Amino acid sequence: MPKISEIIRAIEEFAPLPFQESYDNAGLIVGDASLEVTGVLVCLDSTEAVIDEAIANNCNMVIAHHPIVFGGLKRFTGANYIQRTVIKAIKNDIAIYAAHTNLDNVKAGVNRMFAEKLGLENLKILAPKSGNLIKLTTFIPEEQEEAVMEAMHKAGAGQIGEYKNCSFRQLGDGYFQPSENANPTIGKAGGGLEKVKEVRVEVIFDAHLKGRVLGALQQAHPYEEVAYYLHALENTNHHIGSGMVGTLPEPINMREYLLKIKQDFDLGVIKHTALLDRPVKKVAICGGSGSFLLRNAIGAKADLFITGDFKYHEFFDAENRITIADIGHYESEVHTKALFVELLKKNFVNIAVHVSQVNTNPVSYI
Repeated sequence: MPKISEIIRAIEEFAPLPFQESYDNAGLIVGDASLEVTGVLVCLDSTEAVIDEAIANNCNMVIAHHPIVFGGLKRFTGANYIQRTVIKAIKNDIAIYAAHTNLDNVKAGVNRMFAEKLGLENLKILAPKSGNLIKLTTFIPEEQEEAVMEAMHKAGAGQIGEYKNCSFRQLGDGYFQPSENANPTIGKAGGGLEKVKEVRVEVIFDAHLKGRVLGALQQAHPYEEVAYYLHALENTNHHIGSGMVGTLPEPINMREYLLKIKQDFDLGVIKHTALLDRPVKKVAICGGSGSFLLRNAIGAKADLFITGDFKYHEFFDAENRITIADIGHYESEVHTKALFVELLKKNFVNIAVHVSQVNTNPVSYI
């Protein structure tokens, strides 16, 4: 059986922790990562009832979308549901892991599955992030070019969207003169000026992979001193960010589409602004609380923006340029449980994965 740490590694390869927002607390919250997994229970929220469900199903790992702990806990007296849930998990050797805004912010994550359930196509990140890419420039002896490049690519360098092993290469002459204390691969210590055919290489990678990529470069490169330059890029990364926008296969009457969503998602209610006098073709979405993306949705020329947790006065900001449809926080993210199952089944064939049957939605409708 795999260890809890192996499950975590698979999740974080898919949704790296550095992609979470600054306020978030994704990652392993409770438990010992070195333990073998007896079973996994996936849920939206970790609650006492969910921990009871994990115990009943012999699961020693709970994977949730929402972290049970956001701020520091100063006491463990069972005074509230957070403390009681954590205490019960610790007493029963159950690990609690959360993949939250890091899972929201990857293109294949929460909003991708939400969009697919809504029947959207041609998906793009609604508010892509910038400042999280690095360009590495280095110089490799021509004979070792492919070996070094293979090592860096395996470490994650050169992945640009749906394209991998991307690089720019240019052949030229490299010059160096070893000192008396050097241990050169080419030439000799204290020797004269050396001239070597070298390949100038440029590759791009996500900033959180810097240590891994540089480690691979240093390990595979034949030189004692490896020359390289790192440049932080301001480029927009269109595969990381908040929300998503897509199109329907065919335009549809807005009221008809909202009624379909209500039925397909088994919703108690949809709160919405005035329906625009045009069919729906382009739809912007954000699982969970997405009101902060309204300007992005309008800028994308979406007809409809589907999310949760809009406040009363925020509905006025639609100003008849877009229709806002608030379907609820829980309702817009409950499909995340299926995303966890998809991810685990893809990476592991020998673990029992259970989907929580506990409805953790704190909001009810009459």
